[in-house]
Amino acid sequence: MAENATIYHNQRCNTSRTVLRLIEESGIEPTVVKYLETPPSRDGLRKLLDDAGLQPSQAIRKREAVYKELGLADATEDQLLEAMVDNPILIERPIVVTDKGTVLARPAEKVEEVL
Repeated sequence: MAENATIYHNQRCNTSRTVLRLIEESGIEPTVVKYLETPPSRDGLRKLLDDAGLQPSQAIRKREAVYKELGLADATEDQLLEAMVDNPILIERPIVVTDKGTVLARPAEKVEEVL
């Protein structure tokens, strides 16, 4: 069992709230990063995605209005990463980091892989 956890959390997201509850029910009091208020740096986000084995295109919220407004459908991975840093609402959530690994917990049960 993991000893600690950090969740990149949006309290308005049902999946994120569910994952936070699953972490707490496992007996871990996680560090909660409200990434919309304190977004990761470019290098920090790149590391999170690398650790989770994801490209920016796999962790960007394509349904957000800003995705369409910025015309990101044909963007490169680097351009997507920049857009996510500049507009953290585009970062898919929740991302969970434990000593067992990093995962984009969608669906919520995916968090069990790192608990």
